[in-house]
Amino acid sequence: MDLEKESGAVDSSVEVGVGSSGGGPIMQPYVGMEFDSEDDARRFYIEYARRVGFVVRVMQRRRSGIDGRTLARRLGCNKQGFSPNQRAAIGPEKKPRPSAREGCNATILVKMEKSGKWVVTRFVKDHNHPLVITANGFSTEGDKDKKIEELTMELKHQEHLCVTYRENLLSFMKNVEEQTEELSGKIQVIVENVRRVESKLQKHSRRR
Repeated sequence: MDLEKESGAVDSSVEVGVGSSGGGPIMQPYVGMEFDSEDDARRFYIEYARRVGFVVRVMQRRRSGIDGRTLARRLGCNKQGFSPNQRAAIGPEKKPRPSAREGCNATILVKMEKSGKWVVTRFVKDHNHPLVITANGFSTEGDKDKKIEELTMELKHQEHLCVTYRENLLSFMKNVEEQTEELSGKIQVIVENVRRVESKLQKHSRRR
């Protein structure tokens, strides 16, 4: 998965008042914008979306192959992509469920730099659908349920990572303990051999 393959990036920083629900003008993301953490970037974009009038979907991420850390994250409008009409394999056609996806391309990509800062490297502003401002940032109950489902899945994934890290740590500690016991046994053998040699030398010395 290549998070760099995004088109229509907007490379400017402007403040727009359209869609503001109060609290001053809306600061729009821009390429080069920096955050202290991924969570800060996510919170900023979610608040931006709430005030502009769309719902954020947490999308792909790129992770380190060494320690599993997130190195890049893509967020976008929840109306991105399309939901194909599903038909039954056997029997009459089923009525397709209404889809909230409309092929919207609005998105943002943030990447962690060597400095530890998270930087916006892609930003697509325009939506292909009307924007609806709500008090809580969710345009429908379905959007709210979908967001809860996404957050629940993310929480389960993080819990799984914690379990994996704990198992790896316990395995490492067990290996260290085994190696320590083995080294201790070798040291004990050496000590006993030295004592035997010293004892023999003392006996030889007395005979003289």
